[in-house]
Amino acid sequence: MSFIFTLVTPPSYLTSSYTKIIEHNFPFLNHQWLSQDEAIDLYAPAFIKHQDQALEIYNQIKNNLPLNQADLFLTTSQNRKKRLLIADMDSTIVRTETLDDLASKVGIGERISAITKRAMNGELNFEEALKERIKLLKNISVDYLKETWNKTKLNKGAKLLVATMKNHGAYTVLISGGFTYFTERVSQACHFNENHANKLSIQNNKLDGTIIPPILGKEAKLHHLKRIIKLLNLSIEESIAIGDGANDLPMLKYAGLGLGFYPKPIVAKQLVNKIQHTSLTSALFIQGYKRSEFIIQQ
Repeated sequence: MSFIFTLVTPPSYLTSSYTKIIEHNFPFLNHQWLSQDEAIDLYAPAFIKHQDQALEIYNQIKNNLPLNQADLFLTTSQNRKKRLLIADMDSTIVRTETLDDLASKVGIGERISAITKRAMNGELNFEEALKERIKLLKNISVDYLKETWNKTKLNKGAKLLVATMKNHGAYTVLISGGFTYFTERVSQACHFNENHANKLSIQNNKLDGTIIPPILGKEAKLHHLKRIIKLLNLSIEESIAIGDGANDLPMLKYAGLGLGFYPKPIVAKQLVNKIQHTSLTSALFIQGYKRSEFIIQQ
């Protein structure tokens, strides 16, 4: 097993200035391009055998390179290409928080987004915050759900990520503290194998202000990760989890590879690997996929 540092930038940004700095300061690191001028693997020498040694080099690379538009990741060669992907939906696979978008449609966006922000930062109990927000949406027509979905956009690389991993034999799961109305549609658009979320209670074509139990929160996300690992007879190391908020932390910290996607501060502090400047395609580069291996979903 060897340690690998993967440097990813927006396309065509990883110029010779980066490689010259690496060659000058880290001549002991061998390299292999994953995508010319976009993503490169740097291989630690065999004498680096422990995580703390690799983290020391990782921090040295971060301190020597201009990373204001680049992401640096640390992985190992063992089980590098994962066989299970489990991804959060809101602000991860899709660009925004669908509940906040729904609230904006009916004129209470600021009230609900303030609660969402605090919950995602770990300042509020997730389940109680979710109940409070849904209560505020009591009696709105389900037509607003459709309007919200029609304006929901996928994050760049979402379809590419799912298609490429599935093409290489991985099982893919979308999981959200949001609602099945949206996860079912996002799952279909990206071709996830499974999707899980909360179910809105609807009466007479209107939201009744409640959620059909049980509520899917952070422990449920971890539960599904463990369940699927067992179901597929995988090791923990063969899984990758991606998310951004505090309710994603248990699954991110349990998975073989926990990857933050533009994570909230409470999440960023607890993870080494974070996408903060690039797209979801970095979730493929971090697993060692070359751009030539990417599958474009039809």
